[in-house]
Amino acid sequence: MNHRLEKLSGWLKHEGVELAMIQDPANLFYLTGFECEPHERLVALFSFPGEEPFMILPELEMDRLKNSGWTHGITAYGDSDNPWHIIRSLLADRKLLSFQRAAVELEHLTYARAQSLLSLSPEAKLVSVSTHLGAMRVIKDETEIRAARKAARFADMAVETGIAALKPGCTELEVVARIEYEMKRQGIREMSFSTMVLFGKKSGDPHGIPGTQPLQEGDLVLFDLGVIFDGYASDITRTVAFRSISEEASRIYETVRKAQEAALAQCRPKTPMMEVDRAARQVIAEAGYGAHFPHRIGHGLGISAHEYPSLHGKNSDHLSEGMIITVEPGIYVPEIGGVRIEDDLVITADGHQVLTRFPKELQIVK
Repeated sequence: MNHRLEKLSGWLKHEGVELAMIQDPANLFYLTGFECEPHERLVALFSFPGEEPFMILPELEMDRLKNSGWTHGITAYGDSDNPWHIIRSLLADRKLLSFQRAAVELEHLTYARAQSLLSLSPEAKLVSVSTHLGAMRVIKDETEIRAARKAARFADMAVETGIAALKPGCTELEVVARIEYEMKRQGIREMSFSTMVLFGKKSGDPHGIPGTQPLQEGDLVLFDLGVIFDGYASDITRTVAFRSISEEASRIYETVRKAQEAALAQCRPKTPMMEVDRAARQVIAEAGYGAHFPHRIGHGLGISAHEYPSLHGKNSDHLSEGMIITVEPGIYVPEIGGVRIEDDLVITADGHQVLTRFPKELQIVK
């Protein structure tokens, strides 16, 4: 077994849990190297303390699993088969049909699949493996950091592409299309999440949805996007002004930029995560915009665009070397618009390294 599977197996033994069923595609990729989107079909890794794991999946995915490098047990089923009948037989072969404790991803497990698993051993108790897997995934190795660094480079390129596409009357969706087309041209298969391009007052919605809003002089333009490279996500936000900017919008921009600088200055090992949030929030509050910063300062980044940790003002957990996080203060004023500046960074032994490099000085696009 690879060292990640061995760690999971060791945790099961330590916790007195007979088996784990892992279904989240991000966790499957992390533990096995197999990348899939199962849709409604069951794809699951069954792990045990001190025994070989196995994967169960549809027949149409079997060759891809083999090509991913998986060398342990594989059981494939057809669309007319009931995979739970097969799982019952596999567990019976291991004398595990009377298991008492099973570890599952509670946030990912559907009620129907929980019922199917419990039908195999009705007295069993389900326990969460999510916190343990989150703790495993939060510290990245060099291979993961290299992938994240490359994903960040493409995110920089995507912002540059979006800015180049700005012209009077263009729509938010047209700019999204230009960005995503160029990323496909560069060999990027998918974005980390739905690309966000927001013009004018719409930029004041932190999670706005791009539409047919036409670009006008004086608009703030907010880009929030990322790409997946070798299974790892990037996440960048930049805000620019189109042709001109009001005095207050300029003041908001500089406040956000200074807030991010203050937050970044706290990013080093052993710093409580709440201090990163508080550093940015203090700058924004002192400028009079405290009520307009409604979200946390950042989040973990890796296989998923949002993963542990959550960097908010009450999280006393410490930053550690090898974490990849975002730092993204923002100010959103409905009648003016919004400014957010977001970077990806890796915590190093003596501080941090910023992975996203697109300039952060205020740009007025002509």
